[in-house]
Amino acid sequence: MTEATGDITFHYPPELFNLLVDTIPLLNRSKKDVLLFFRGAGVTSVMLGDLEQRLKTTPKEINKYEITRTVLDRLNARGEATLRQRREVLRRVVEFTNFDSCWTEDKLKAKGLIASIREVVNQKDAFTRINQEREKERQARLAQAQEAAGAKQERLAKIDAAKGEFYSLFATGLTPSERGKKLEWALNNLFHAYGILVQEAFHVVGTAGEGIIEQIDGVIGLQGALYFVEMKWYKAPVGRAEISEHLVRLMSRAEARGIFISASDYTEPAVTTARDFLQHKLIAFVHLEEIVRVLETQAELATYLEEKINAAQIHKNPYFKPLTSSGARSA
Repeated sequence: MTEATGDITFHYPPELFNLLVDTIPLLNRSKKDVLLFFRGAGVTSVMLGDLEQRLKTTPKEINKYEITRTVLDRLNARGEATLRQRREVLRRVVEFTNFDSCWTEDKLKAKGLIASIREVVNQKDAFTRINQEREKERQARLAQAQEAAGAKQERLAKIDAAKGEFYSLFATGLTPSERGKKLEWALNNLFHAYGILVQEAFHVVGTAGEGIIEQIDGVIGLQGALYFVEMKWYKAPVGRAEISEHLVRLMSRAEARGIFISASDYTEPAVTTARDFLQHKLIAFVHLEEIVRVLETQAELATYLEEKINAAQIHKNPYFKPLTSSGARSA
């Protein structure tokens, strides 16, 4: 067990030690009373025995101050073994109020010395409390840092797992239907790993018994807005018809915005249609290669998508590519 930080009772510092040596003799009228004071504080016969013997045999050769200094010196030297006794000695002095037991000429001096001891103790206690608060704050910061590091590691692990699922889309042997279904699943897992997924794929059923009337591939949250995501894996470029279907879906929802993600490129009529439609609804186009680029460069997916959304909203460019294949910015 090590010394407690700031605990002056673990080892009396010199200033306090000397004050105790000057004070305890004044609180006790006789040499015997000094020994009784220490016995009352729990000091054992092993530490007091030789002093008691000297007091019996040669009382004139020892005084109250020598007794006090010797006992305090021994208590200090024993370290942790006499911690309880040192605390009790200090407590008895600090809480001393019965000055009638002192010699008349010693009362004022004793009161002054006790006031000095209390001041030292209070200052040290304040210092100790400050240190304890600082340590508490340090431990809190450390716990927060560890929690943040753990959350970061967990997030990176989720992203790595989602990346593996996403890259598996490009494996051979999958049918178009299988690849299309895996696309929804893989991209929603990526959105979830990056903390932007609001809802996975779902369908809307008509109220008049007409069955499924809408299939939503996913919903994500960016910049405080909801984006309905459409995901397609076609060989041919995505045309106006596919884009228009998603735009109609957005028009039926107040405040809804859209993101269209495609494994193939977009036709010029599709881009033009989206650009013209920006006056009604915000929509941005994404190519799967862009997402691959984000993952390879370890960029933030949300930040990347927000750049595309800002370009659509500010520059009326629904197919802005923040990074080209060569790494240069493009508009």
